[in-house]
Amino acid sequence: MFQLDLKSRKSIHEQVVDNIKELIISGVLSPDEKLPSIRDISKTLTVNPNTIQKSYKELERQGFIYTLSGLGSFVSSSLDLKIDENRVSKIKYDIGNSISELFFMGLKKDAVTTIVTNIINERSIGNDKS
Repeated sequence: MFQLDLKSRKSIHEQVVDNIKELIISGVLSPDEKLPSIRDISKTLTVNPNTIQKSYKELERQGFIYTLSGLGSFVSSSLDLKIDENRVSKIKYDIGNSISELFFMGLKKDAVTTIVTNIINERSIGNDKS
């Protein structure tokens, strides 16, 4: 499914959340598809099951997955995703800083626009939202 970077600054919990979100957003995991059990992922990644459970709870809080008692966790339909405005603001701020860095490095507006457009095109595979 995915691998963890043990040298990353991000916690294991955050890496699991980010990796599952990426699989959902990229279309690898389809709406209403059943996710592997907490036990299965913890064995595969050799991670404490409590860490995976915490990740699943966070994904559910953000609207990426839902849980049916006794049946497991499933990918939410894209309409169920909740937008966290605070997180959106932070990401916009981070993107702005990154774009400023590119300008400070001497890149012109057209070059920066091309970079941003290419990144959007690379990341939007399987994501037909505008």
